[in-house]
Amino acid sequence: MSPPWPKGKKLVHLDLKGAPPRIGYLHKLIELFSRLGADGLLVEYEDMFPYDGELKLLQATAHPAYSREEVMSIQESAKARGMEVIPLVQTFGHMEFVLKHRSLWHLREVPLCVGTLNPHKEEGFKLVMEMLRQVVDLHPGLRTLHIGADEVYTLGEGEDSKLWLDSTGGTVEQLFLSHVNKVAKAIKEAWPDMNIIMWDDMMRGMSQDTLKANGLVGLVQPMLWDYTPNLDVDKTVSLLEKYHGAGMSDLWAASSFKGSTFVHTCVTCTQRHVDNHLQWLKVAASLPAAINMRGMAITGWQRYDHLSVLCELLPVALPSLASCLQTLIHGEFSTEANRKVTETLGVSSVEVEAMERASADESLFPGRKLAELILEINSLLDSEDFRFFESNMFVRGWFSPYHRQRKMVNPLNCMHIHKQASEYLDTLQKKVEALKKEMVALYPDSTVEEWIEEHVSAVMAPLQRITEAIQECIKEMVP
Repeated sequence: MSPPWPKGKKLVHLDLKGAPPRIGYLHKLIELFSRLGADGLLVEYEDMFPYDGELKLLQATAHPAYSREEVMSIQESAKARGMEVIPLVQTFGHMEFVLKHRSLWHLREVPLCVGTLNPHKEEGFKLVMEMLRQVVDLHPGLRTLHIGADEVYTLGEGEDSKLWLDSTGGTVEQLFLSHVNKVAKAIKEAWPDMNIIMWDDMMRGMSQDTLKANGLVGLVQPMLWDYTPNLDVDKTVSLLEKYHGAGMSDLWAASSFKGSTFVHTCVTCTQRHVDNHLQWLKVAASLPAAINMRGMAITGWQRYDHLSVLCELLPVALPSLASCLQTLIHGEFSTEANRKVTETLGVSSVEVEAMERASADESLFPGRKLAELILEINSLLDSEDFRFFESNMFVRGWFSPYHRQRKMVNPLNCMHIHKQASEYLDTLQKKVEALKKEMVALYPDSTVEEWIEEHVSAVMAPLQRITEAIQECIKEMVP
């Protein structure tokens, strides 16, 4: 057993660049996060923030962005429970939601990379600062801001960057640090008391001398992220010691409760994420006393980036989040931690796939009915009967592509295939209708549409094609 997570914030990350919860559902989630032991929110608004003026084009179009009143209500709900709200605004990499717009294409580092800002254009810097200004203005009393800066792909490959590298003799590392330094200094000038967090990954290969030389020391607080269940403890401790040795005395960690298994994962595996937190506890126990860990962000990615598919929806990941928080609080996933999760959520198992159907008050677990429907549909879609219908004996034997093309079929066997496919489609359709009704109460219509297209349509389409093709063939064979 490791000691509990050391003193510092336990932030739940709300990734709103996919499946943004309706505001009423979000309030229920915040209340639950608080009961489970979270004491802060790291909110990645992306296109859900109500940007105005010239930035209004950044707002989501598939569904309405949150209103100014709704953004304030999120903060009020959190603060009423003693939870700090920290906005995350990307300022360098992962700016897909900004740079996808045609009028802003010219601000990309290279044309093919939608996520990375060209650090040489003053227009791009002013855009970033205006984004930050609007977010800070709508968060009165804000003390801490996360400026992203992770995964700055293709940096140094743009024509402006090549000229800079040639003329200065500098490195891509120095180019990265110079932009972050410029943003951080501008933030400090505008809001002198603001704490600034940034992701650490672009600095992992840098030497202490490189980090010291750029002037970031004292400006930013690196947040080291690792979401793997087999996190390398020694390597992670060494990285944190390197940052500390460079003069970065305030450090953060980032773990994961969902959205980091595969880009298209539909159902969360609790054990995988608990294992990640057990490794982080070992890291914390191995750190020198001089290193000040300010806290941990428990990330819950909704997409890998703005243009990728949806990861698991929040309802199926709540047992994982609860288990991860309790692991940090207890120093292990003990019997007591397990009991706290099952009692708080009213579930029989922390593995969402092993939950029994709800009989207790659903308010214990906001979105539980949707979670159960997702599990049921996922189970159907993964079954061999559905996924490999075209490979079953009857289809391969009596309704192959050869038969379909020539419309020469055995009508009796084909009607058997038609009946089977129709029954499967009917079963699935009834589940989907129930899921739609439940999901639309918690998420925008666009999320419902996307989830069904992504997970259901691909499996239903072949069944529908077969039933239609059989009907066409039967017309040619039966008087």
